[in-house]
Amino acid sequence: MAYAVQDAIVGTLINKALRALEFTGHQALVVAGGVGANHALRSRLTREAQSIGVPVFFPRLEFCTDNAAMVAVAGLHRLLAGEQTGTAIEVRARWPLEELRAPGTRGS
Repeated sequence: MAYAVQDAIVGTLINKALRALEFTGHQALVVAGGVGANHALRSRLTREAQSIGVPVFFPRLEFCTDNAAMVAVAGLHRLLAGEQTGTAIEVRARWPLEELRAPGTRGS
């Protein structure tokens, strides 16, 4: 069952990546994040992209990490800058980067 789930997820990611290439007209693909460590994704995506003449670039496995460390460091910098917001959390499915404040800045 786990293999079938992985296979379905990998297939979906490949389809979306290839559609994105077609939509944007880009001639190369860069994979980043923790998903880049998945061997099935690396193999199948490389093969599919090569079949249409598009190179795929993956980071070395030790650099395929999720965003947890980055989020923790960003939080640390905000805490060190004196920001404290309490325990209330605003959950948003989509949060444009333009609306996020950089560490150490003030604003609404």
